Amino acid sequence: MYKIVQDYYSKKNEHPASLALFRITFGGLMFFSFLRFWSKGWIETLYINPSYHFKYFGFEWVIDFGPYTYLLFVIGLIASFFVMIGYKYRAAIISFFLVFTYIELIDKTTYLNHYYLTSCLAFVLCFLPAGNYFSLDSYFSGQKGNRVPAWSVDVLKIFICIVYFYAGIAKINSDWLLEAQPLSLWLKSKYDLPLLGQNLMQYRVTHYLASWFGMLYDVCIPFFLLFSRTRHIAFVFVVIFHVLTRIFFPSIGMFPYIMISSAVIFFDTRVHLKLLSFIESTLVITTSFLGLKKKQLTTNIQAQTSQANQLIFFLLGCFLIIQLLFPFRYLMYPGELFWNEQGYRFSWRVMLVEKRGDITFKIKDSVSQRFFYVKNEDFLTPFQEKQMSFQPDFILEFAHHLGAYYKDEGHQNIQVFADSFVALNGRPSQRFIDPNFNLLNTEESFKNKEWILPLNDEIKGL
Repeated sequence: MYKIVQDYYSKKNEHPASLALFRITFGGLMFFSFLRFWSKGWIETLYINPSYHFKYFGFEWVIDFGPYTYLLFVIGLIASFFVMIGYKYRAAIISFFLVFTYIELIDKTTYLNHYYLTSCLAFVLCFLPAGNYFSLDSYFSGQKGNRVPAWSVDVLKIFICIVYFYAGIAKINSDWLLEAQPLSLWLKSKYDLPLLGQNLMQYRVTHYLASWFGMLYDVCIPFFLLFSRTRHIAFVFVVIFHVLTRIFFPSIGMFPYIMISSAVIFFDTRVHLKLLSFIESTLVITTSFLGLKKKQLTTNIQAQTSQANQLIFFLLGCFLIIQLLFPFRYLMYPGELFWNEQGYRFSWRVMLVEKRGDITFKIKDSVSQRFFYVKNEDFLTPFQEKQMSFQPDFILEFAHHLGAYYKDEGHQNIQVFADSFVALNGRPSQRFIDPNFNLLNTEESFKNKEWILPLNDEIKGL
C-alpha cells in the first residue's frame, strides 16, 4: 500500500491551467455569491436581526458582530475577488476560507449542503498552487508558472466524485425510489411554471421519472466524467441537470453553478487552455499585463522546480478519507436517519426530506408544579422557528436557552418540556419527542438522543 501511495505521489506533473481555471471560476462565483447575499438583504435578516443564534456543537464560541457583520462580507468580497484574479492568492484563499466558514458557523439555521461544499473546496484550495499561473501573482513575480503535481488536480476530482456518488447512494431508499418522495410534494407545488406547472408536474409518472433519474445521475455521473470517451456527453448532462434543478428549485441558490463549473476540472489541459484563451481575449487589459504571452498558453511551460510538499499530500489524503467515512457516522445511532437526523448533516444527503413541525414549549416549576407556555416567536425569527420545529438538536438547544432566560428572569426549579409533532415526506404528523422528558436533564453531545420517539414507519435503504 505504501508503495502505491509513493508511486502516485511521484506521478508526472501537469500544466497549471486546470488549477488556474478552477481558481478563476470559484473566485468569480463566490464574489457574485457575496454580492447576491448582500443585495437580497440576507445579512440583516439572517445574522443581525435575530436576537438568538443556533450554534453547531463545539462552536458555541462563534458570535455575530451585530452591524459589524457587514465587515465580514466586505472581507469575503475582497478575498474572493483576489482569488479570482490571483492576487496575493495564498492569503486571499485562506482569508476567504476563514471568513466564509465563520459566517456559516454563526447560525446553523442557515445550513445548506452547498455552503459546506464551498468551505471544503476553499479548504482544499488553501493547499494547492492555483495562483502561480494566469494570475497577477505570476505577473508581479515575473514567473511564467511552474507545472503542478498531478495529485493537486486529482484531489479536486476525487472530492467532487465523492459529493456526487454519496448524494446518489443516499437516494437509494424506499421513500425516494418507491414513493417518489419528497419530489412528489415539491413538483406538484410548481403550478407557476410556464407550460409545465399545471400539467406535466402534476403527473405521478413525472415524479417517479425525476426521482429515478436523479439517483442514477448522481451515482453514475462521476464515472462518466472520469472517462474521456463519455466526458463530453456527461458534461452536457451536468449542465442540463443543474439548469433544470435551478429552474424547479430557485431557492437552491448557487449550488448548480458551483457543480457545473467544478465539472470542468475533469477535462484535459487543452480544454482549460482554450477557456483561458477565451477569458484572455475578453479582458480589457492586455495579455502582457498578466505576464503571459499567447504562445505560453499553447505550449508546455517550465518544469516544476521543487517537489510537492509531502505534508500537504498527507493532509489532503486525510481530508479525503474523512469525507469517505464521515457520512456513515449515522450507523452509530439507532432509528431512522431521516427522522432523528443524527448524522444527517455534512454527509451529502441532498434534498431527501420534507419535514413540517409544530412545537410548544412548557416551562414548569418542579416544586409548585405551576407552568406556562412559551411563544416561540418572542425569541426566534419565522425561519428559525420553522427549522427548530423538526430538528432535535435545535429543540434541545432552544430548551436550554429558554431555561437560562427564565432563570435570569427570577424563575426557580425550572423544567422545560416540549410537545412536538412532525410530518416526514408526506406521512401523517406524529409526536416527535417525549413530552414528559425534561430537556434540561441532558446536554448536547454525540450520544444517542433517546428522548426522540421512533418513526411509525420504516424507510429502507442506505
